Amino acid sequence: MIKADKTVIKETKFIAIIVLLLSVLMQAVFLIIRRWDLSVLFGNLISAIVMVGNFFFMGITIQKALTKDEEDARKMMKSSQSLRNFGVFVGVCLGVIFFNPIAAVVPVVFPRIAIALRPMFNKEKDVIKE
Repeated sequence: MIKADKTVIKETKFIAIIVLLLSVLMQAVFLIIRRWDLSVLFGNLISAIVMVGNFFFMGITIQKALTKDEEDARKMMKSSQSLRNFGVFVGVCLGVIFFNPIAAVVPVVFPRIAIALRPMFNKEKDVIKE
């Protein structure tokens, strides 16, 4: 087992925080429209955990792929993507079947929102060195 790089851990924490904040916001919306129950909470939890885990394992795979030659790295990334997509599919399906379907599907987009917001929170300034 490869140890996670500090960058992978840092970025996964960022994704997890944004997913948590968006999940709280979604729970609040369900409360406001008076549709909240435990199925909303558990559907949200399962999908949020699956999506953060997906991002973490993607980071680990990229970290491993950097040590391989180009062809092996391509194969590794392709097989990892297939396995991770299957895991996301299974996790979200479990959330849809056993819990609130909307609360299980909406968190799938939360990591993409976090990635889009990432530049706003980047503390390191890009400096072009010649």
